[in-house]
Amino acid sequence: MMRVFDDQTLLVATHNAGKLEEITDLLKDFGISVIGAAEKGLPEPEETGTTFVENARLKAHAASMATGLPALADDSGIEIDALDGAPGVYTADWAETPSGRDFVKAMTDTNDKLEAISAPTPRTARFCCTFVLAWPDGHDEVFEGRMEGQVVWPMRGDQGHGYDPIFQPDGYDITFGEMDRWEKNRISHRADAFRKLKTIFKNG
Repeated sequence: MMRVFDDQTLLVATHNAGKLEEITDLLKDFGISVIGAAEKGLPEPEETGTTFVENARLKAHAASMATGLPALADDSGIEIDALDGAPGVYTADWAETPSGRDFVKAMTDTNDKLEAISAPTPRTARFCCTFVLAWPDGHDEVFEGRMEGQVVWPMRGDQGHGYDPIFQPDGYDITFGEMDRWEKNRISHRADAFRKLKTIFKNG
C-alpha cells in the first residue's frame, strides 16, 4: 500500500536552482516547507545507475539518510527510438565537455548519429522523468512520467534547456524550445510524474 506523506518538510535532492524552483512551485498548494540539497550542504552523489529509477533512488536515499528528512529526487532524460533508446539515462553525459555541459554540441552530435544511420522520419522519441520519494527508514515510492514526441532538425527556439530545441511533443507543431515555459511545465514528462506523485500528499 502506498505510503501517505504527512511530514511538514520535504528535502528536494537537487543542486539545480531551476529544478528546485519548479518543484517548489508544484508543491506550493500543499503547505509543505521545501528545502534544497545545497541549503543542507549535501554533496552531489555520483550517478552510477543504469536506469532513471536507479539514479533517482540513489539521490533520494543518500539525501534522506544524511539529513533524517524525507527526500525527493528525480532523474530524467530523452530516449530516441532510432538510437535504441539513447541517450536515455546518459542524456546529460552526452553534453559534457572539458569546459562544462554544451547541449548545442550534444544536439548536433545526436542529429549526426541519426543522419549517419539514415534514421527514417518521424524520429520518435520521448522525455522521461522518474521521481523517487524516500524516507529515513529506507522506504520509498516511485512515480514515472513521459512525454511522447519526435526529434527534429534544425534546432528551434531558445526557451527551456537541454534537448528542448529539438524535441517536438505529440500534438504540437512547435518544439519545447519554442514553447512558453508554463505551457511546457503543464504538459511535460515532469508534470506527468508529478500528477502521480501528488496523490500521496494528504491534500493531494
